[in-house]
Parts: sequence; C-alpha cells; structure tokens
Amino acid sequence: MEQSNNNHTISVLQQEAKQLLAKLIGIPSFSTEEHKTADLLQAYLHQKKVKTERKKNNVWAMNLHYDAAKPTLLLNSHHDTVKPNKGFTLDPFTPIEKEGKLFGLGSNDAGGCLVSLIATFLHYYEQENLPYNIILVASAEEEISGFEGIELVLPLLPKIDFGIVGEPTLLEMAIAERGLLVLDVVSTGKAGHAAREEGENALYKILTDIEWFKTYQFDKVSDLLGKVKMSVTVIETENKQHNVVPNNCKLVVDVRVNELYSFEEVLETIGKNVQSTVTPRSLRMRSTGISLDHVLIKAGISLGRGYYGSVTTSDKALMSFPTLKMGPGDSSRSHTADEFIFLAEIDAGIIAYIQLIDKMMSHE
Repeated sequence: MEQSNNNHTISVLQQEAKQLLAKLIGIPSFSTEEHKTADLLQAYLHQKKVKTERKKNNVWAMNLHYDAAKPTLLLNSHHDTVKPNKGFTLDPFTPIEKEGKLFGLGSNDAGGCLVSLIATFLHYYEQENLPYNIILVASAEEEISGFEGIELVLPLLPKIDFGIVGEPTLLEMAIAERGLLVLDVVSTGKAGHAAREEGENALYKILTDIEWFKTYQFDKVSDLLGKVKMSVTVIETENKQHNVVPNNCKLVVDVRVNELYSFEEVLETIGKNVQSTVTPRSLRMRSTGISLDHVLIKAGISLGRGYYGSVTTSDKALMSFPTLKMGPGDSSRSHTADEFIFLAEIDAGIIAYIQLIDKMMSHE
C-alpha cells in the first residue's frame, strides 16, 4: 500500500512538473531579466507550503526538517535562457506539445532539469529522519556566467557538502567538466603609411602567436575530458582605413582546460611561448571533477548510470564542493531552433533523481 501511494505521489509530481515547465516557457527569462520566472517559482513553492528565500532572481528553499548536524546536498539548476535562435519557426514563448515533445525556449536547457529537481525536492521536503539535508536553488544568469546567479547565493547558504547540477546529459553522469579561459591577446606595433616602408605591422607580428595557439599541444590528456583545446575566435585591429599599418592587433582565444591543469599552469605556458600581451577575462570557470569513489557516484554506478567528462561549462565550475552534473534532455538541443524536450524525459528525470538519492541514502 505504501509503495502504491508513493508511486501515485511521484506520478502527480511528474504531471505538475510538466505543467510548471509549460508556464516557465511562456515567460521570457533572458539572463539578468528572470524576475518574472523567479516570481512564478516562488509562487509555485508557496502553493506547496514551502518556505522560500530570494536574492535578486535566485530562489531557494531547505527541506522542512533541516538539521545543521547533518551533511547537505544541493539540488541546483537555472531558469534563465539565451535569446532565441534566429532559426525558430515556432513561437519560442508558446509551449507546444506535439509528438511526445514539449517545444519552447528553455525547455531543454535547462527547464526540464529544473522542474525535475523541484519535483525531487518536493518528494523529500516533508520526510523526517533523512540522513542528508536537501537544499534547492533555482538560480539566475547561468547562461552568461553572471555574478548575480549561483555565485551570489552560495555564501548565503549553510555549508554544502556536495551537489547535483541539473543540465541536459541524457541522464548520464557528467563527473568532470572542462574549465573555460577566455583570453584577450594584444600585439603592439607602430603605425605608418601602407604605401611606404613605414611602421611595424602589429597584425604580422601576431601571426606567429596565432600559429602557436593553433599547433601547441599540452602534454597531459585526460581520460574523461581529452586534451586542452585552444581556439582563436576573434581577430581585429583599430584600423578604419585601408592605407594605415596597424599599430595594434587583438585576438580573443577560447581555451578549454581539462582537470589535469590549473588555469595558472596553462597561463604560465602560454606566457612563455607567445610574444603578445595575454590577459584572462576571468579565472572563475575552472575545470571540475568528482571522484568515482564519492557516495553519489557509487550510487549512480550501482543503478547502471554511465559516466563521462563534459566539454561544456556550467555553474558547476563555480562550486567549491564535489558536484555531479546530470539531467533529462540532450545538450545537443541546447540553444537550437525549435528547442524541445521529450515529455517522457521529464518523467524519467524525476525517477532517476529520486532513485539516485534513495540509493545514496541507503548506503549510509
């Protein structure tokens, strides 16, 4: 009888999660403009008699029987979205159900994960004598790695021991994630008239550095994340005229760092090999990993979940504690035209999260 009631509760949570996602799709929530979806999420949790806290556009809640003496699990995903891909043929803010799919901006990245984690949190919310506390955070500004998202909230929370970050992974366990360094690279020359042998062409000077970024290979290759990858993505000068030798040339270099290198090591290597001035925009989005021996990962493996290293970055990079990235949906659909998630993926996501946490708790 207890099992039957539990199944009924989960089925209700699954249905309500899909309804909540449809409402979220209907509200534009571009990064830094998520206040209306934050309002909706707070209202939904209040309907469930859950006390919430809020800072800017971030909403969070703790399980009813929170006990500071116990370790704490964070459940986190984001409710902001990118702006719609220009290839959309459907209205990105109209939730459309068709052929078992729910279409709409943010449905896959990361609305399906967010509503699945909310359902999971509600499943445990009133349970007594849990071996772990559970804190839910619906955060903002993930898509722009903003300073007023999860990074703003973490100092306001009790100590977090480990977490699950909801991002579309086909419910496989992303146990490692590449870090992201964005570099501004500047070569300086001397201006002159292009018709005469004058000046020092900064563009020509930087060509050697471009070739180095293209061909250099860092020695350590990760089993999970592969090699460190460097890509020159922007090149520009200040010139507006064809007949002036440029006195400076600027590059932007996208560097994806595996978990075997610190950012400082990568920057030291770059500094020793290029002539130009190199300035990182941020050191925040570091590579991360969680051990295969962690209780959360062992629980997932025992349930038959596969694991891998993710080449994309997420708010996981801003967390100082061990974190697993996992969720319903497929990252290949993120930021695409006519974005969608399968409705069955949301159902499966809720079950997968609950099974994972139940299994982890049973190991205690």
